[in-house]
Amino acid sequence: MTAITDTASTKSTTTTVAASSSTNLLADYNLFLKLLTTQMTNQDPLDPMDTSEYTAQLVQYSQVEQSIQQTGALGNILSQMLSQQMAQASSYIGREARFDSPVSGLATDSPARWTYYVDGTPATLTATVKDALGGTVATVSLDPDAQGSYEWDGTMKDGTKAPAGAYTLSIAAADASGSSLDTTINSIGTVDDVVTDGTDIMLGVNGIRLSAAGLVALAQTQN
Repeated sequence: MTAITDTASTKSTTTTVAASSSTNLLADYNLFLKLLTTQMTNQDPLDPMDTSEYTAQLVQYSQVEQSIQQTGALGNILSQMLSQQMAQASSYIGREARFDSPVSGLATDSPARWTYYVDGTPATLTATVKDALGGTVATVSLDPDAQGSYEWDGTMKDGTKAPAGAYTLSIAAADASGSSLDTTINSIGTVDDVVTDGTDIMLGVNGIRLSAAGLVALAQTQN
């Protein structure tokens, strides 16, 4: 009697595991085959599995197998697409790229660079540079009549040089009446390499990596 009780428990547990696995697709298909074989071997001869129940479980296993195969095929397709995108993005190396991002890289031998556009006629412009932790490292007044670009060589408020890394620029712009004006900021730099994190194509620019999805312009570098 004890053996029959254990077998019934095993059958119930196996059914639950199979249903759960068919939902989340995390189990290996070979495991499903082992579970099915174990269930068929250990079922209670005095209370065999109903034919309709057995057929339903076979359908579940088949659906799980198809889903796993489809997921694997999709993964292969995505990998191929990433490889193709990387091959295409390799043509960006050596070119000047502009990104829809206020984050720019500061390198030991190269300044952090940005372009900006002010929606209106500014009377005052104040640029603030912050490090990766959000701390202000530099504040500079810009010429309202100058071109919309800014380079920061890493000189901080105390006169020392900031370490290489990623820095964020913000610009406070105001017109003659003191009203704030909207400003659009882009980072720029020369593309050094192309990598992938398994999902996105990343471009190495001045020591940091920026997503190729944020790329808004490319130009030949000026010698």
